Parts: sequence; C-alpha cells; structure tokens
Amino acid sequence: MSVRVHVGSILHGYTGGASELVAEGATLRDVLSDLDRAHPGLLFRIVDEQGALRPHVKLYVGDRFVRELGTRVSAGATVHVLQALSGG
Repeated sequence: MSVRVHVGSILHGYTGGASELVAEGATLRDVLSDLDRAHPGLLFRIVDEQGALRPHVKLYVGDRFVRELGTRVSAGATVHVLQALSGG
C-alpha cells in the first residue's frame, strides 16, 4: 500500500532535495524503513539507536499527531515528518 510522505526541509539532504516521497508499509515503522532503503540515513534522523522516535521529531498521519511507530497507516494516507530546529 502506497503512502505519501512529506518531510521537512531539514531532512532534504537525505532525500535528494525532495519534500514529498512515496513509501510502502502498513505501519509508520514500515513506511520509515521503506524510505530508508531508498534514502539511506533518513531513518536514523527520525528514530534513535533503541528504535524509538527522537524527541524533536513530530509525526502526523493525516491531521492526527502520533508518537507510536506501530501506528497503522492506510493506503493513500499522507504522513508528515517534521523536526524541530535547535541550537544556540
């Protein structure tokens, strides 16, 4: 099942400049893993070494904010991956 994924500009260095991608998967974890196969390094910017969502990352399925990578996504869904910028 195909899912559209919009990524914030801070991740464009991993997507070849693309802001909208297409991925396959039944859960958010599946979708993000599929994206990482096409765009190596992207997953590590979203998920930490323990497989948990990084604190500064916000995920939306449609207009619903989610924190669980096991969240199911339906065919044709739109996922938004946003990251907060920080620094001094």
